[in-house]
Amino acid sequence: MTTSSAFEQPPGRAPRVLCVGAAVLDTLFRVRSLPAGQGKILPYDMLQIAEGMASSAAFAVARLGGKASLWGAVGDDSTGDRIIADLSASGIDTSGMVRVAGARSAVSTILVDDQGERLIVPFYDAGLHETVKPVTKQDVSAFDAVLVDVRWPKLALRTLLAAREAGKPAILDGDVAGDGVIEMLAPLANHIVFSQPAAERLAGTAELVTVVGLLKRKFEHAFISVTAGESGCFWFDDRTGEIVHLAAPKVRAVDTLAAGDIFHGAFALAIAEGLPIEETMRLSSMAAALKCQIFGGRIGAPTRAEVCKMLQDWHPPLATMTGPHWKRSEGH
Repeated sequence: MTTSSAFEQPPGRAPRVLCVGAAVLDTLFRVRSLPAGQGKILPYDMLQIAEGMASSAAFAVARLGGKASLWGAVGDDSTGDRIIADLSASGIDTSGMVRVAGARSAVSTILVDDQGERLIVPFYDAGLHETVKPVTKQDVSAFDAVLVDVRWPKLALRTLLAAREAGKPAILDGDVAGDGVIEMLAPLANHIVFSQPAAERLAGTAELVTVVGLLKRKFEHAFISVTAGESGCFWFDDRTGEIVHLAAPKVRAVDTLAAGDIFHGAFALAIAEGLPIEETMRLSSMAAALKCQIFGGRIGAPTRAEVCKMLQDWHPPLATMTGPHWKRSEGH
């Protein structure tokens, strides 16, 4: 059994994590139920917040005690001003953000219902990610881990290349992307954490144990994991050759928006800290679950103390797949 002290922030310098990708101004509307057709829906709560996959992951890093930097792009408009100001005020180093002349900053309208599910309508200006700055190993040498999402593939590719040259952990947020994007980025990542929809799309099946096995065969060089919401997370154990399942913490989901991003941020920080993979997955799972209890996208990301407190009483056994049947891992 893993004690909660194993998850506490290690002494000394806080690890630095670079997050690369999406920066969006989200408008969140809370509604009783998602629309089933045309008509008017009257929300009973509303919030505007800068987030996005990489941005929310960076916020999770900062909340959990790490030093987070964000590389993304915004337009030279008032929305871009708002995004950078919002993220900077949240403890994220935005000095590496790019302002693109003539482009419109990314925006998104999101409906969140009383079951915590959401409907997302994003807009990305095609010119926002056209220009890509050079990235060298010196540019990433000060970071302890690099996390990229799929929203700016060209910059993600250059960053992963630089991270590999610098010998830094290179982590890919394997979410649903355009054709060929994951296939382009995955060979350069040494850790890939897929969302369930993206994993099923790549593997061509919805059976998650089979999905993990297929993705491991496809990307043999990397640690492979799939996050599946309330169904927990699955990963391939490179030591044993088995597929492992960790159940998700039981929470009342109010808002699942950004939960996967919080998982990725926690994962990247844990890798930077050198946590063993089992503890990394437990920490990330709890951080994502706690976020789901709060409306407001990334603002629900918990602190390190909050996560450690909840981990004191959460000791679900791991289930491993050895052939056609599940078995319980001894000692968990």
